[in-house]
Amino acid sequence: MKNIHKIIALSFLLLATGCEDILSEDPRGALTGTTALNSVEGLEAALTGAYKPLTITWGTGFATAATVAVLMGSDDLTTHSGSNKQDFREFDQLQVTGLNGRITPIWSGCYKSIQGANNIINNYKNTAGDASKIKQIAGEAYFLRAFDYYWLTRLWGKVPLITTADFSSELLSVKNAEVKEIYTQIESDLNNAITMLADKKRDVGRSNKGAAKVLLADVYLTMAGWPLKETAKYAEAAKLAKEVIDQKSTFGFDLVPDLATFYNNTVAGVATSEEVFTLHFCGSCQWFTANALYGSSAMPSDEGGWDDYFPELNFYNSFPEGLRKDLTFHTTFTKAGGVKISWQEGQTKHPYYAKFRYTGGLNTSSTNSSLNLLRYPHLLLIYAEAKARAGTPDAQAYEGLNLIRKRAGLPALSGLSNEEFIKAVINEKSWEFAGEYTRWFDLQRLEMIEQVNTGKNPGDLKPAPVLSKKIYYLPVPNKDITVNPNIGN
Repeated sequence: MKNIHKIIALSFLLLATGCEDILSEDPRGALTGTTALNSVEGLEAALTGAYKPLTITWGTGFATAATVAVLMGSDDLTTHSGSNKQDFREFDQLQVTGLNGRITPIWSGCYKSIQGANNIINNYKNTAGDASKIKQIAGEAYFLRAFDYYWLTRLWGKVPLITTADFSSELLSVKNAEVKEIYTQIESDLNNAITMLADKKRDVGRSNKGAAKVLLADVYLTMAGWPLKETAKYAEAAKLAKEVIDQKSTFGFDLVPDLATFYNNTVAGVATSEEVFTLHFCGSCQWFTANALYGSSAMPSDEGGWDDYFPELNFYNSFPEGLRKDLTFHTTFTKAGGVKISWQEGQTKHPYYAKFRYTGGLNTSSTNSSLNLLRYPHLLLIYAEAKARAGTPDAQAYEGLNLIRKRAGLPALSGLSNEEFIKAVINEKSWEFAGEYTRWFDLQRLEMIEQVNTGKNPGDLKPAPVLSKKIYYLPVPNKDITVNPNIGN
């Protein structure tokens, strides 16, 4: 059987040039079909192959600043107004084209991961060996496929929905599925994952039953908003989130009590109880197993960094003063020779994100840092918002919100109206996950992108002159449309 990415037009190409010996794939060695997957060992190897495309540095997935680039239309991220950052500026100004190379890593990484997950899902029932291990592997494959399609449909809307690992000529002209169809598949995959996964993670960076429930709760929260607006999903999101909160010890989830410790451990690549679904890296192993999103990418050029991303001024200025603000932002820069300057004196006239600075003491593009894509505070705020939107916030909703605020050094909230409570939750989420791949998706489902892109600080980039729902989705990479015009959006 042929690798599906060699056949269908889904941009299964790598960004890196000059690195073919390391990153190019040999289809003769691909784990596809029943022959390769007739043992638990083969199934495990295939699962490793399904995770890997999410973490290939400078290749595919979430390991570079492409992850923040595709979300830069939100108000917690911006980039250099000049320099060589035109590809980033397109996203920030909501004028991105299909020629922008920063689109490709997430698109191709998710589809490569889907390819590997499909291979497992379509073959695991014929695998001989320990039934419990096979069930776990298949459950992780269902989780990954759901995770991948969730990112794809939120970023691109209608996309090809591929659930087979086998070649057929029809795949040469595959068409985009409707958004509703994609969410139906995501929901089905996560329900399968929930029934198959163990309570505890097998290893860091893997999924478990709790992670599948949290992701499904987040999916329900999104389905209740734009574009589907299935508001009955708020109650389902609250119900599922409560199940995990009530059984947090079963799944190994909890807040890290000290916020500084959590940030330090994340940057150092040390696993914590806060991780629901986290990608782990090893910059000290090989360059293509590193996290290049932290370190140099997030640092000011005044300190030798790359100026790829930092917060917008209005977002920084409105951020509540206190412990979390102090830990979140880097505001005093040390130039060569030890000269210290304020962020206002820096080249970009912006503060930067302290929580993405590599603590190894090096201005490096190859860090060991973990990448948290879902963590326990997400769950607490999913429950709080969903419970309020489904009716009214209860004591547990207030408790979750206030646990996060207490750790951040902020006072507890009480006695709010339903509308005030929801607003407080959305604000808290923006502050807790500042820069962390969350804000854009909230603004999108709540139809607030136009709102936050008007009245920007004069020191920030200005958005496209005309804002419409068209900007809510990215264009499909041009090279894919060239091969198969059916997938253009």
